[in-house]
Amino acid sequence: MSDQHGDLPQPHGAHGRPPTAAERWTAFKKSPFLPATVLVFILAVAAGLFAGSYTYTMANPTPRHIPTAVVGPPDSPHGKAFVGGMEKALNASLQLHEYDSYAAAAKGIEEQEVFAILRVRDKSMELDVAGAAGAQVAQVLEQAGPEVGQAVGVPVEVKDLKPLQEGDPRGLALFYISLAAVIIGFVGAIQLSVHARGLNPLERIAFTVLYALLGAFAIAAVVDWLLGALDLPFVESWLILALTMFTSGMVFTMFNTLIGRWAMIPTWGLMVLLGNPSSGGAVSWPLLPSVLGHIGRWLPPGASVNAQHTAVYFGASQHVFPFLVLAGWALVSCAVFWTWRHRHPGGREVGALTSGAHRAGAPDASGA
Repeated sequence: MSDQHGDLPQPHGAHGRPPTAAERWTAFKKSPFLPATVLVFILAVAAGLFAGSYTYTMANPTPRHIPTAVVGPPDSPHGKAFVGGMEKALNASLQLHEYDSYAAAAKGIEEQEVFAILRVRDKSMELDVAGAAGAQVAQVLEQAGPEVGQAVGVPVEVKDLKPLQEGDPRGLALFYISLAAVIIGFVGAIQLSVHARGLNPLERIAFTVLYALLGAFAIAAVVDWLLGALDLPFVESWLILALTMFTSGMVFTMFNTLIGRWAMIPTWGLMVLLGNPSSGGAVSWPLLPSVLGHIGRWLPPGASVNAQHTAVYFGASQHVFPFLVLAGWALVSCAVFWTWRHRHPGGREVGALTSGAHRAGAPDASGA
């Protein structure tokens, strides 16, 4: 006759004891719960950083140094009074560049060396801004100019030499299309890694080129032909967007080669958290914190906005620098991917697709 607990199984051996803390931790590390938990914290931090980076740069843009052309004697009493009043009103310095003629100053606007032209007359001032060079900069100058002129007793005439297109009164459309190219660029690379994992390195690069060309064409066609928001120099804008999308896709591919499944972290940080707010698209570079203004020019989003902006509004004075930045990032990313391609997730043995097809269609030993 068994005792009163005889009907209950008794723990015995290694299978009967509760798991130790070390065993529980080992099991947790092998389970899907570890990466899921890590992702919870990463996403929470990313959300805060995303909101913080855009709020820091865009919520209250403040001019710091505004390159300004001066035509006429800048040391005249009313000229000094007006410049001093503007710097006090803006809480910023006007970086004055003297030009011998108005035509030379206007060329400085076209080259995007200056954001405004200050003409010193005998008893008055003329302030010419360029909305296309920087909508926010032009806005603050247009607002402050007449007020300062009235305060110092100098008549001021303000006009916009280079207005924005009617379909883009705030100058944000170029930022949006560049942002679309950046995000779809690395999202496309992610999807290739998920849904076309068997692509070999050259095939992966080729398909990145293909979706970059087609996606960029779609962006330009929708914005220009369908919506009519911008009158684009279509081929140039299309190719800038395609280069942007390809670069963004290869940046993710590079990080995926180096660090595997966590590649989204540096890609998002570089392209979205840092690159887009500092690109000068939503907020002109003179209004950004100075460090971000300098960094942004060297990152793919800033280079894309710069090249696109010049193509649309200053086509005769296109600069090579933003194209070198985009090409540099693309070449470095391709080189890293190709050098360590054996580490990239996915791929297949050479000839696997062909040999598989032969096996599927070959008769068996019986001749069937």
